[in-house]
Amino acid sequence: MEWTRSRIAVSEGIELAYEEIGAPDAPVILLIMGYASQLIVWPESFCHRLADGGYRVIRFDNRDVGLSTKLNDAAVPNVIALRLRQQLKLPLKVAYTLDDMTADTVALLDALSISSAHIVGASMGGMIAQLLAVNYPERVNSLVSLMSSSSYGGMKPKILWHILNKASPDRDAQIAHSLKTWQLISSPELGDPVQQQRARIETAYERAHYPPGKARQMAAIMASGSRQKILSKINAPTLVIHGDKDPMLPLKGAKDTARRIPNARLELVAGMGHDLPEALLEKLVSLILDHVRGKTPTE
Repeated sequence: MEWTRSRIAVSEGIELAYEEIGAPDAPVILLIMGYASQLIVWPESFCHRLADGGYRVIRFDNRDVGLSTKLNDAAVPNVIALRLRQQLKLPLKVAYTLDDMTADTVALLDALSISSAHIVGASMGGMIAQLLAVNYPERVNSLVSLMSSSSYGGMKPKILWHILNKASPDRDAQIAHSLKTWQLISSPELGDPVQQQRARIETAYERAHYPPGKARQMAAIMASGSRQKILSKINAPTLVIHGDKDPMLPLKGAKDTARRIPNARLELVAGMGHDLPEALLEKLVSLILDHVRGKTPTE
């Protein structure tokens, strides 16, 4: 199977780059990627396996990342200052929130004439997927919240401050900073080899390196706060998948997500950090396909 790649207007001033694979008339699995991550972070083999299961698989770049619209006229926030204001419970002024990114996602479905889909969101993408299931229930056939959380917070300080500390603007320094990030959050024993990680980072850098978008997306996460009080509104069949070695979004956030969503099932993946390593793709695909097909672990 071959990818179809395009870019489509989803609202005034916003175009989203997307790629799809699988039969055009097959049920849709929509993949929503996380903070500062381009659509290519969804591994090719992962997407192909889902499509081989009989699905039309769509992945896309959120606003301000990859080949989608960059909000060049919006201010670049000082995320450390925002963090301090957040701790003091002061209002945060941001260019957009996760609700706006959720609306982008719905508009993408509209633009592609897709009435509803199985939604899989990773990390920040899981937060967007949760909001999609809360606010647009008719568009969600099933929900998978992958390595995500019910609220902002809980990240290990070492990781947070590494992410917030800006690297030198030259290419090598930026790539080294990104590589260090992945080394901090990846599955400790099952993660992909360093050279493989570096190659992916270099590919992403050449495709679309855009630091202002990272700051605005982090600000959107901070400003959007907790979803704990609204998750009980979700009626879509929900699977929460989380690694027991995730240092970026702790396991307690996934447990809380599953507890608050009616009839949600929590699946812990041994040895998994905050990444999608090749060693775990077969298991993850199996969990997702069983879920979207309505199967339970005992079937």
